[in-house]
Amino acid sequence: MMKRKLIAALVPGLFILSSPATAQQAFSVKPLVEKKVAELPAGDLFWRIDTFESKDQAQAAAGPFGLVAESEGKVWLFELGRAGEDPKGGKRVAEIGPLPRINAAQYLLRINEAGGPPGSVTSVHTHPGSEAFYVLSGELTQKTPHGVARVSSGQTLVGHGGDVPMEVSSSGSAELKEFALFVVDSTKPFSSPAHLH
Repeated sequence: MMKRKLIAALVPGLFILSSPATAQQAFSVKPLVEKKVAELPAGDLFWRIDTFESKDQAQAAAGPFGLVAESEGKVWLFELGRAGEDPKGGKRVAEIGPLPRINAAQYLLRINEAGGPPGSVTSVHTHPGSEAFYVLSGELTQKTPHGVARVSSGQTLVGHGGDVPMEVSSSGSAELKEFALFVVDSTKPFSSPAHLH
């Protein structure tokens, strides 16, 4: 059986991984919104995802750990905090957590839009902090040394702590669209190549 080489192309703000024979089978990752903070909320950390009628309403509801973005024809508020807090006028879509905590001099909160057609896959990589996922459509599979996890449309997944090698793929029969939500050490590279053992 012939092994296919994988080609990784880095474009500012965009990561694509594909095989030469199937360049259309690309898994793409694009930063949607981010901010740096000096500290994290106390207690267990959860990502709360809400939708709002307007960007102004979402901005008004966003606290110091909230990020507002427009995507998929909707206005989203992604907010880091405690579980069960009121959506402040928005509609609660999901609550993901608790997230593994990290200690850093400064933190980066980032939301990425990601996905691709069935069969597309990222390279094996790590992040210096925690990652969580919310699947908009399709099915996401995450492979780590801890095992394999699959989530489909409308479901969430809490990733492992910092520096855990992972590979993410579009494993369903439809195109994967997902949000990846990060709490990472802003003083370290956001993503680093790794190996799964």
